[in-house]
Amino acid sequence: MRIEKGVSVSTATASTGPGRSTRGSRLASIAVASALFMEFLDSTALSTALPTLSVAFGTDPVHLKLALTSYILALAVLAPASGWIADRYGPRRVFMVAMGVFLTASVLCGFSRSLGQLVLFRTLQGLGGALMTPVGRLIIVNSAPRERLVSAMSWFTMPALVGPLLGPPLAGFILGVADWPWIFFINVPVGLLGMWAVARFVPVLKQPDPGPFDKKGFALAVVAITTLMGAAETAGIGLVPWPAQLGIALVALGALAAYVRHALRTPRPVLNLRLLQVPTFRASMLGGALVRMGLGATPFLLPLLFQVGLGWGPLEAGLVTIGTSMGAFACKPVAPVLIRRVGFRKTLIISNLLTAALTAVPAFFRMSTPIPFIIGTLICSGFMRSLQFTATNTVAYADLPKEAVSSASTLAVVTQQMALSVGISFGGLMLHVARGGGDVRLTPDRFLLPFLAIGLVSSLAGPLFRRLPPDAGAQIGGRATARG
Repeated sequence: MRIEKGVSVSTATASTGPGRSTRGSRLASIAVASALFMEFLDSTALSTALPTLSVAFGTDPVHLKLALTSYILALAVLAPASGWIADRYGPRRVFMVAMGVFLTASVLCGFSRSLGQLVLFRTLQGLGGALMTPVGRLIIVNSAPRERLVSAMSWFTMPALVGPLLGPPLAGFILGVADWPWIFFINVPVGLLGMWAVARFVPVLKQPDPGPFDKKGFALAVVAITTLMGAAETAGIGLVPWPAQLGIALVALGALAAYVRHALRTPRPVLNLRLLQVPTFRASMLGGALVRMGLGATPFLLPLLFQVGLGWGPLEAGLVTIGTSMGAFACKPVAPVLIRRVGFRKTLIISNLLTAALTAVPAFFRMSTPIPFIIGTLICSGFMRSLQFTATNTVAYADLPKEAVSSASTLAVVTQQMALSVGISFGGLMLHVARGGGDVRLTPDRFLLPFLAIGLVSSLAGPLFRRLPPDAGAQIGGRATARG
């Protein structure tokens, strides 16, 4: 099969070269994941601290979603250039610089004294994360033998899951004995340790010549991403007059159409949309985006439900919330075995159905709901989400040639981050609607609509996964080898 204008697709197994051992690729995966650990730790800790920050800054808890979406917006805006930057200057060097930016911004976030300052410095954090996330995935995909990609991805994501596992209770502990800025200050020792691990274990990878930078495409992509996410952020909550919202939406659609036209006519666009012609990559991007839209609101809604709706303290809420990460952590060694036994298609379909259902269950949490039931639900939800994301993140590269990995990783990160941001905005909108558009107290029943809505959105990925062939991704999932 051949993609238009020279991007070829092969299903043959690729090799990373005779010098690349399984142990070496595993150490590289763990090193990159340990560096990304602080990013996960920071995000989950901040989500737990949102009610505390609303008091510190004197603002509505719903408006604090800006502290989450500003980071994702900055990440999504710069991410289109990450593939070209990594190819031009080297993945390891770019990754180290990105970590330095993230650490600096973390310290500045801790010194914020208003919501505006926090949003500004979170944006700077996002600029660092924009290079860390896609370049980290690029390092893993290019370091691991093709037939070991599922295992490498599991090792890559497993240490990163420790961040969400420790983030909520650590935030609760910090808020109990100190002030909220220490949620950001703890990134410093973690980040320095991660930088050492990357410098020690990540190899210098030779990347293909990226050619000239697509300046026009990048400008169009920035306008499209910014306005699309801006329109999603302000829709229906009264922050911006409706004529302005309509104008933003029209600009977003115009910029998006202009970029699609440009990308299909340019040999090396900053976001290569021609890769979506590959069925496995298309299913991963579109289906994964729907799942992330549904799940993106969960870290925003759960802390509000527990701390504002149910009246729990930060530490109590944090300890219960780690159930999701415990389930995700438990899934990582199991995921490669399940995928090898049943294949990517069945794994994606079944995990999507169960993930959507479990995502909606918190809609029914009340004061009388047993704590063990809440924890059990979150553990099961975390397990299925982890299985879903391991499968989608891996099958995306099943049928792509090595030279397309950088472009694919860049497009994947932009798509995923935009979906997460839209998901947070969607969850905020549903919560606003559930409150009747006013400043009504957030009682548990107000969360019924938001959680049911995000569960429904997550389930829409199922039909896309059903279109995959039964043997999709067999050469990287291990089924082809096992049957042979």
